[in-house]
Amino acid sequence: MQSLGAPVLIHCGTTAIGAGEPGGLGFKLSHGRPIPNIDNVAADFPRLNIVAAHPGWPWTEELIAVALHKGNVSIDISGWGPKYIPAALKHEMDRRLQDKVLFGSDYPGWSAGQCCDEREMAGFRPGVVEKLFHQNAIRILHLEAAVAAAEAAAATAIESATQIEDESNIV
Repeated sequence: MQSLGAPVLIHCGTTAIGAGEPGGLGFKLSHGRPIPNIDNVAADFPRLNIVAAHPGWPWTEELIAVALHKGNVSIDISGWGPKYIPAALKHEMDRRLQDKVLFGSDYPGWSAGQCCDEREMAGFRPGVVEKLFHQNAIRILHLEAAVAAAEAAAATAIESATQIEDESNIV
């Protein structure tokens, strides 16, 4: 994956799968711990673009430390509504991690509308919400070419629709 330049999504923190079941259905929560797991992978594969899925609870501070220390680690906040994101991560999202966090809805578990509660995001400094919901994803996931192609296609479609409308008004 490192040689391909493709991002890798690694689950981080606890999971609802198996919660309350005998033995947690075999799921070992320690596998979702940022240190040593994500930290070691990031160090061993320094060109690997790692996105840690979810806020890493109950090891949120470990995840923050790894993301700040490793340039190749970003955080996806999927699965957590804004009001449930741990305070330490919310604080850093508005500051040192504003370029390293991206939004994900965890659909169908959460709809985008549930996660985009503007009242909860209102406390962020200007420009940070645009980074979290748009700019960081484009950069971190290497979507620049795809976005440019989509924008060009949209512009062409609008131009064609306008031309058709103009021609129908002539008749």
